[in-house]
Amino acid sequence: MKALHKRRTIAALLALAIPAFAATVQAWGDIGHRIVAELAWRQLDPSARAEVTRLLKADGSDSLPDIASWPDHLRDMPGKEDLGKATGPLHYVNFRDGKCHYVPPRDCADGRCVIGGLEKYVAILGDRHKSNAERAEALKFVVHFVGDVHQPLHAGNRDDKGGNEYQVQFDGKGTNLHRVWDSQMLYTRDLKWQAYADRLAAEGPVKLPRPIAPFDNPYAQWAEESCSIVATPGFYPDGHRIDDAYVATNLPIAETRLREAARRLADLLNKTLD
Repeated sequence: MKALHKRRTIAALLALAIPAFAATVQAWGDIGHRIVAELAWRQLDPSARAEVTRLLKADGSDSLPDIASWPDHLRDMPGKEDLGKATGPLHYVNFRDGKCHYVPPRDCADGRCVIGGLEKYVAILGDRHKSNAERAEALKFVVHFVGDVHQPLHAGNRDDKGGNEYQVQFDGKGTNLHRVWDSQMLYTRDLKWQAYADRLAAEGPVKLPRPIAPFDNPYAQWAEESCSIVATPGFYPDGHRIDDAYVATNLPIAETRLREAARRLADLLNKTLD
């Protein structure tokens, strides 16, 4: 227990030392997005893998995990600040009711939410009339947004900026609930992202939830699943304290969401790039 406490303390300090991006942008942290991309890469069909490789090469990128967090850093990239600002609302969706029912005009006006972001960039990625540069950029957004929509606090129904304004104590340090779910719980495994991906892959194929209506919008279902997790009693911890029991209950949920995101990303890329 003492060793676990030490690892969590180090992880918390590392997480706090990382410069914070806009509250509504950061999700899963780099470790989570890399895990999703790596697991998805392993599940791609040969034709989709070849097209992903071609687009990455045209973009000057090395691998799918390397571009998975790209949209989170746009505001710090010279010449990309406007794109980062314009796409900021596409990283999340705010549900306006207590039952997590997605109503596009209310929850995603003008397509400005993660569901609309996926619809937009999947269409660009699949359009062979677009340039390699446009499609490579779309690939980066698709990989990232699939990860985002599976992070529960990027699709919640509370007025606290996805848990960023909900302060908690974790391992004796002050932080917020969003950051705990982004990365701090994942860090308690004390694994680098490659080893973490191996660990999750060893669990075998993930069983996806059954499709629900409307069947023509799977992205909405993914968001509603996240919202339902946020609405579960105990997700917001009593006393604003993250203890061992909270981690024991919720870390497996976070890991399942990573695996579901990877499976769905692979399926989406296989379908779009075939």
